[in-house]
Amino acid sequence: MSALVGGVFGSDIQEDDDAELRQLVDDLGRLAFDARLGRRDVPDQFDADLWRILEDAGLTRLTSTPDLAAGPRELAITLYGLARHAGAVPLAETDALAGWLGSQAGIELPDGPVTVAIGDADTDGHQVTGTARSVPWARSCAETLLAVRATDGLRVGLVEVPPGSLQEVHNLAGEPRDTITFDVPADQLRIVDPALGDELVRRGAWSRCVQIVGALDAAAALSVKHTRERIQFGRPLSAFQAVQQSLAGMAGEIERARAAAELAVTTAEAHGFDSPTTDYAVTVAKVAVGRAVGPVTTGAHQLHGAIGVTREHPLWLFTLRAQSWTEDYGTTAHYARRLGRMALAAEDPWDLVTAT
Repeated sequence: MSALVGGVFGSDIQEDDDAELRQLVDDLGRLAFDARLGRRDVPDQFDADLWRILEDAGLTRLTSTPDLAAGPRELAITLYGLARHAGAVPLAETDALAGWLGSQAGIELPDGPVTVAIGDADTDGHQVTGTARSVPWARSCAETLLAVRATDGLRVGLVEVPPGSLQEVHNLAGEPRDTITFDVPADQLRIVDPALGDELVRRGAWSRCVQIVGALDAAAALSVKHTRERIQFGRPLSAFQAVQQSLAGMAGEIERARAAAELAVTTAEAHGFDSPTTDYAVTVAKVAVGRAVGPVTTGAHQLHGAIGVTREHPLWLFTLRAQSWTEDYGTTAHYARRLGRMALAAEDPWDLVTAT
């Protein structure tokens, strides 16, 4: 059964073993979205109320808390559901990234939101210095988990970021993507297996694919609602053939993206994030999902007309997030080139395609 169920082109809640989780996330996301409707701006603000509710529900450390016995499928359902409601919380960063990496490195994380700063560093054996850019929600986290590539390997450690070391930056959607300058004692960071760095990026790319599908579903739902309600020349916009064709085109793009993201979810569930099979599936998803973003977001804004570009209308919360998320953890072009190299390196490209 699909983990990424929802949107205007599918049933809202699928009746399966995960129905209660889907309903819970949808209810919490909708309440948070409605509570801040008309008050969102750039840069966007961390939703402390939503985070507290998610913590109480046990959803902020879903896969990084062993007792919960949750895996990629449950995480995907949660990330997707919150993205459909533009939840302004670093759930992927706290659970899929920091929670996992902290566990692998033997680092106990503090309560509350935690983010991961990925970058390159220099070290003289005593100090580790460098700059990490585009760190999600760093300003909203009491501590940051550094994962930096130094000359002596991948180093990981939990650090407090002094105010003067953090430059507040945001992406196109207004989400914090801060720049952190660090200069910490070398013994504060642990040297870990470099393969963990590859898996960390893979987990981030996987999370963004899932979230983008949720954002695209929300943009499509708003577009269908608008074209049904907007009357032009005596009939709703949805009655015009050109509008119907545009909606059908959006649906096709979203379903192609959903299929690729769903493959990445089921593969991670079956093989784990450290598997070459999952690596391939995430690469495919990053390409397919990334290529769907342009046509879907363009179509949504065309169907909404001038109102769709205003700050008062919620459409931008989803279209700009989808566009921004394609740049996280590697661009669409980067993964397209990577996929090409995989195909060229395979003894039989067909085996590569069917391996999952």
